[in-house]
Amino acid sequence: MKKEKIVTLDLTGCKYLGEIHQRIKKAFDFPSFYGENWDAFWDLLWSECDADKIVIMGAKTVSKELVPSIEMINEILQDLKEDRKKYGELIEIEIHS
Repeated sequence: MKKEKIVTLDLTGCKYLGEIHQRIKKAFDFPSFYGENWDAFWDLLWSECDADKIVIMGAKTVSKELVPSIEMINEILQDLKEDRKKYGELIEIEIHS
C-alpha cells in the first residue's frame, strides 16, 4: 500500500511575498528555476507535485498586506483539487490558522 504523501506549507509569521514563495519552494521541493509567482506555482503544482494532501499552516499569522496572497494560494489549491478530480486524482487540502 502506497504511503500518503503530505506536503506541509507553514506560513507562520511571513512578512513579505518573497518569503511566502521561498517557503512554497522549500515545502513543495520545487526546482531552482521556480519563478516565484502565481503562474509558476500553478505550473509546478501540476508538473512537480505528487502530494496526496497539502496542509497550509499559519495562514492567519501573516502580515495584513499578505492576505490577498493567502487568498490566491487558497484559490490555486482549490483549482488544483477540482482539476485533478476531473482526471480521477484526489488531493486533500487542509488550511489551518
